[in-house]
Amino acid sequence: MKTLGKLPVTIVTGFLGAGKTTLLRHLLDQAQGRRIAVIVNEFGELGIDGEILKQCTIGCSEEEAVGRVFELANGCLCCTVQEEFFPVMRELVARRDTLDHILIETSGLALPKPLVQAFQWPEIRNACTVDAVITVVDSPAVAAGTFAAHPEQVDAQRRQDPNLDHESPLHELFEDQLASADLVVLNKTDLLDATALERVRAEVSEELPAAVKVIEARQGQLPLDVLLGLNAEAEAHIDGRPGHHDHAPGEEHDHDAFDSFSVDLPEVDEKCLLETLATLVRRHGILRAKGFVAVPGKPMRLLVQGVGERFDRHFDRPWRADEARLTRLVLIGQALDQAAIVAELRAAL
Repeated sequence: MKTLGKLPVTIVTGFLGAGKTTLLRHLLDQAQGRRIAVIVNEFGELGIDGEILKQCTIGCSEEEAVGRVFELANGCLCCTVQEEFFPVMRELVARRDTLDHILIETSGLALPKPLVQAFQWPEIRNACTVDAVITVVDSPAVAAGTFAAHPEQVDAQRRQDPNLDHESPLHELFEDQLASADLVVLNKTDLLDATALERVRAEVSEELPAAVKVIEARQGQLPLDVLLGLNAEAEAHIDGRPGHHDHAPGEEHDHDAFDSFSVDLPEVDEKCLLETLATLVRRHGILRAKGFVAVPGKPMRLLVQGVGERFDRHFDRPWRADEARLTRLVLIGQALDQAAIVAELRAAL
């Protein structure tokens, strides 16, 4: 049980495009008067997820909402935790009498364990506790094996020898996100039939202690009391959860296998852009694409988020008079040839 008086913190982690931001939006939209601070960390160069969260209705003015969303610098949160996470948490601890809860959304490429361990630091431990680590799973992606660097080959090899899964850094990351979980959310279950969903549940459950619950969701929609108030005190037992990326004290780790870059484009046709992105995904192995798109003749800004060749998009808000109508994308993958991708993207559009 969490210590009385400590500020509860919920860490939401999960693989690329699993639906973490959508889940947070639903949490904030049903906050029921709770005073919630949000920390957003992204692997990409654009503050896309942070801007999405700022649009939530959280019972305060737009200016106040902006002030309650903390976007940390680029890169894996556990790599920047000493330089940036600690000062942000210190600021929130100083304002703890005005807050009821803190939500942290990690990057899709973040390792949650070092972040949870940061709550063992005396200055944070005395004021906060990790109410739960919630791992959001993209159920269709797990069913397709796309958490792996080469999903088709790895999935075929996995059926021959399950140990070969661990040759993929993406699958190791996926397993480490599960290893830190106090609650697992199988998201996007409406995109799978019952048989496929049961396979995903079985695969995920293999990586979890029996005490960790697995629940299902569509578009991240779950009741507030299911996600908050779990009282897991995760910082107290996180050291006992082994992971692939565990390191000795002071030992650094890196994510050099992952590349991320952004590209600015003029107004583009929606259909042409999505077809071009799908082609680039196949040709270059892009894992994730997301950004804002300026569509000719449309007063609204188009939000695009893609995992593999599956893209979701919707118009999120009108373009403001003081901002340029530009298309801004961030692409994430392994060993990406940035120059070639940008050249092909510009040529196609």
